Amino acid sequence: MPCEYIYKSSEYYQDLQKQKERYDLHQNNEEDRGYRAYFQRFLDYIFTKIPPVNNALDFGCGKTSLLARMFNENNISCDYYDPIYHPQREYKDKYYDLIVSVEVFEHLHRPRKIFASLIEKLKIGGYLAIQTEFHPNNKEKFKSWYYHQDPTHIVFYRKKSFEVLAEMYHSKFVASNEKNIVILKKEY
Repeated sequence: MPCEYIYKSSEYYQDLQKQKERYDLHQNNEEDRGYRAYFQRFLDYIFTKIPPVNNALDFGCGKTSLLARMFNENNISCDYYDPIYHPQREYKDKYYDLIVSVEVFEHLHRPRKIFASLIEKLKIGGYLAIQTEFHPNNKEKFKSWYYHQDPTHIVFYRKKSFEVLAEMYHSKFVASNEKNIVILKKEY
């Protein structure tokens, strides 16, 4: 079954220090209304597709814990983790109703392993919401596509990629905005 997954050769993979140098260039300020609105659009989409949840994990949060704080503002307890900026693993012995991963999956050296580990951290019936820009699925358009030009972006997906992953890891594909967000549900 073709999964429409594209990845760069491992020679292009960067270690965490190199990735951090790139991420440190981002101007993600928790007080910036545009940055907050960016996360709010993500939350608005997923909250219309899943039932209310009690707890969540923001996996790959980056420098800030803004998304976790926004969950807390919605009366949802939220832990956060990032291998560079927040490497503490408070989530290690916990299970969640919802795990979100925003603009992370395009950076992963071993995405199937991470996907499986996130599904494992969900309670039965829990949800995984992922945001990553879907590639254009056209060779000529891909060449000029801005998203793959970031040297830390090494893996690219389509909705179909996540449908295949869901099937492989005992999950149900729930929804997609057909652009950059998918929601999956752990079945057992």
